[in-house]
Amino acid sequence: MLGGKDGMNRAVIGVGSNIEPEINVPRARERIAERHLIVAESPLLETAPVGYVHQPDFTNGALLLETPVGRQRLKADLKAIERLLGRQPGPDRYGPRTIDLDIVVWNGEVIDPDLYSRDYLRESVLAVWPDLKL
Repeated sequence: MLGGKDGMNRAVIGVGSNIEPEINVPRARERIAERHLIVAESPLLETAPVGYVHQPDFTNGALLLETPVGRQRLKADLKAIERLLGRQPGPDRYGPRTIDLDIVVWNGEVIDPDLYSRDYLRESVLAVWPDLKL
């Protein structure tokens, strides 16, 4: 099944934080759940930073959503949640962050190439969508 039932879209959202993740990851999840149906959640994983390594480890996971909104609207919703939780654009796109929310899979199509190079991301996505064809 690519999309969800009743014309709903299915999306896997990658979730990450290394600034108070014990606070920011649950807060992001709550905000997402206000507008979208969370169908499944992966376990959270502790991962070493990628790119800029002189920062705390990250807490990462994934959420499988069903949503009536389109991809661009979902992306805008996620960016608004990042801003709400205090994410500040920094000089290094791999630097510390309160929350990072990315659409990784949209209706069965991988749209974030990081899925192929980051084992933790692939593991989290497959935890919420085990029969996804990669």
